[in-house]
Amino acid sequence: MSVLVAPSSDHVAPSREEMLKRACDLLPLIESKAQWSEDNRRLHDDVVEAMAEAGVFDMRRPLRYGGYETDSRTLMDVIATLALADGSTAWNAAVWSISNWIACLFPDHVQDEVFAAPGARVCAVLSPTGLAEPADGGLIVTGRWQFISGALHSQWQVVLAMAPAPDGSRWPVMALVPMTDLEIVDDWHTSGLAGTGSVTTAATGLFVPHDRVLPMPAVLQGQYASEANATSPVFSAPLMPTGCAGFAGVAVGLAKAARNDFFRRLPGRKITYTDYAAQSEAPLTHLQVAEAALKAEEAEFHAYRIADMLDRKGAGGEPWTVEERVTARARLGRTFDLAKQSVDVLCTAGGGSSIYRSVPLQRVQRDVNALNLHALMHPNTNYELFGRVLSGLRPNSMYL
Repeated sequence: MSVLVAPSSDHVAPSREEMLKRACDLLPLIESKAQWSEDNRRLHDDVVEAMAEAGVFDMRRPLRYGGYETDSRTLMDVIATLALADGSTAWNAAVWSISNWIACLFPDHVQDEVFAAPGARVCAVLSPTGLAEPADGGLIVTGRWQFISGALHSQWQVVLAMAPAPDGSRWPVMALVPMTDLEIVDDWHTSGLAGTGSVTTAATGLFVPHDRVLPMPAVLQGQYASEANATSPVFSAPLMPTGCAGFAGVAVGLAKAARNDFFRRLPGRKITYTDYAAQSEAPLTHLQVAEAALKAEEAEFHAYRIADMLDRKGAGGEPWTVEERVTARARLGRTFDLAKQSVDVLCTAGGGSSIYRSVPLQRVQRDVNALNLHALMHPNTNYELFGRVLSGLRPNSMYL
């Protein structure tokens, strides 16, 4: 086991303003490596190292390990800022944030091992595509887990497997395992978020001790194993709304990135096969940019509702109702839906030249489209779940 290095007694988490400045300072490097990351289907090592130095991976690391325990609104804004330069980078930052947060639910001595190294990164998946059988002192896990964003730059992974439950049935469990115990399957060949390196991982007959296993139903009900984090406003919040806050930041940032790139290219552009020598003079353009701007603003509104509810209820130690949890997912779906609509309008206005790979606008569109297909972000799924509960029916999902 690694030896924990405690932070100095004068350790103070950086302010919101400082974290946003650090994120802004990263943008030139991230932007310069974005095409490399897409071509090589993984984040550039320099980008990961720079984010580590800037403390991006410490936002959801406990204070006692030198972390920041960053509030949700600041976390969202940092991730949105990163998305201005590259969606893949922002997405992985969001995944590492929630995955590190999940590691903070395990017993404290397990966290000592995970967070012994500065800048430790955990990746995770919430689909139980493995099978676990009981063994002396733990479980034997076999399975394959897809879409593991950040796996190529992580030290630990939370895998899910179906294991024997106390009543004799099976239930999903979360198992925290070192990446060195997993096989990497290089199968990430995609149209969107190509730079995330979201490969498949696999294990056969992997032993996981009991103290690194948590029942997923208990976690989703807020029953965590950490004593040190039990009163933390950040780490005592529910899992799904916490994840929603970070992920929503990616959508907000991508909508702004599309707008930035469109207006960067607008001066000097004309509308081919028309008499408009300047696209900026066409009423159609005015309608398009107005619509895109308002949809992006509406997406940000819904995203902030998620973050602000997390921060407010966390500060007050307030419990979450089922409807509030479902509402967080509905707002997440709405955020991504509106962000995609905003980007699509600008891509239509961007013309044929915007399909060149050297133009960020086309990558933004592919990334936001990929995210709208994600099972957690999918607008239709979240709207239907929200409508069920509004109609007085029970949720048909445990992921609340």
